Amino acid sequence: MHRDKRFAKLYIIDAAVMLVLFLLDQYTKHLAIRHLKGNPAVPLIDGVLELQYLENTGSAFSLFQGQKVFILIMGFVFLSAVLFFLWKLPVKKKFLAVHILAAVLIAGALGNIVDRIRYDFVVDFISFVLIHFPVFNVADCYIVLSAIGLFILFMFVYKEEDLKWIGSASK
Repeated sequence: MHRDKRFAKLYIIDAAVMLVLFLLDQYTKHLAIRHLKGNPAVPLIDGVLELQYLENTGSAFSLFQGQKVFILIMGFVFLSAVLFFLWKLPVKKKFLAVHILAAVLIAGALGNIVDRIRYDFVVDFISFVLIHFPVFNVADCYIVLSAIGLFILFMFVYKEEDLKWIGSASK
């Protein structure tokens, strides 16, 4: 297959992953607003996991409360960096997992950015009450899990020669 066709096909896959996961995140937040807002928490596993509506005006772990503009700017900078990274990523089968994980990361970032623009806060609703972990959402899961996956790939799977493209000026 010609390089340009592989390139286009891979970006179509990336876009499809982003779109499906973004829509799933937005749907879960819609359900949280509709069914959890103004209601008591719903235990899923008593004393361990519950659904609890929360409007988070901060970022991760409720840092930077009320700093919407700053958080949005940082979100767009982060998104731009990941998109640039995705664009530079070689069109090779060995990097398919990186493409997918980057698409998952982008879907999570977009999900929270869209909330912040639409509502002035991020809808959080998943609560691990057993360890008093901050309430989070599906987009947060995408971000954390894809970041862990990317970390593992770059630290333990790829070799130095696989990553020479990072420092190159062209593909």
